[in-house]
Amino acid sequence: MKLLSYHRQGQASWGLLSEDGRVIDGPSLTQGRYPSLRAALQAQALPDIARTAQGRAADFGLDDVQLLPVIPDPGKILCVGLNYEEHRRETRRAPTGEPTLFLRVASSQVGHGQAILCPAESHKLDYEGEIAVVIGKRGRRISEASAYGHIAGYAPYNDASVRDWQQHTTQWTPGKNFDATGAFGPWMATRDEVPDGADLSLTTRLNGEVMQHASTAQLIFGIPRLIHYISRFATLEPGDVIVTGTPGGVGFKRTPPLFMQDGDVVEVEVAGVGRLSNRVRAG
Repeated sequence: MKLLSYHRQGQASWGLLSEDGRVIDGPSLTQGRYPSLRAALQAQALPDIARTAQGRAADFGLDDVQLLPVIPDPGKILCVGLNYEEHRRETRRAPTGEPTLFLRVASSQVGHGQAILCPAESHKLDYEGEIAVVIGKRGRRISEASAYGHIAGYAPYNDASVRDWQQHTTQWTPGKNFDATGAFGPWMATRDEVPDGADLSLTTRLNGEVMQHASTAQLIFGIPRLIHYISRFATLEPGDVIVTGTPGGVGFKRTPPLFMQDGDVVEVEVAGVGRLSNRVRAG
């Protein structure tokens, strides 16, 4: 099942992608019980929604909606830095015994097809293709062995960074939270579509040229380890998002450096999950 959030006729909503690539409206399917995808996750309603959707005709096409970030209103967006060895080496950072984490805010996100904005304060906006994990079950101090049971699904993510602002100090928050710089979508593939422990392939393209290519087999800290570590200090709630890290090949470590410009198209594809595409615009 593929789940998405969108804007239609002035109203935010959510739904399912039908087999023919159209949209089944979630609130209509559930008689209005869940006004948002996060609410459906909090109610542990996905199995019932999947059963109810079987044989259901789509309500409208993808062209009739503006896609939003998969979870527009997450309680927490926890991002992992330096989690591929190639990227750690290209940044010349020392290895760490535990994951490097930072937070994003919801207002820094856009959906598939929406513009990523280059802020007026910088010309160093860099792409970072990543895989996002959406939490589907509440948990604290989750063991690695049971971590997959807390996952609702997976989605492509572009954790774009304003590099000069990221490097103002040792704390990365400013460079990671400019409005409309991170992209999340187009949809979430639910856990039943992605076997636990599957080796997910990640590719980032800029104007059609491959910039990054890796797989989750190359993660320094795998998904179960991340869930275990994060849940030791924070209760993970349905709708929370963990962004698992970017591989090598980022723009600011190329020779010469390569940053996103007005008019560029950046794509992040996770094989078997989806392809996120955004045009870059001057803010």
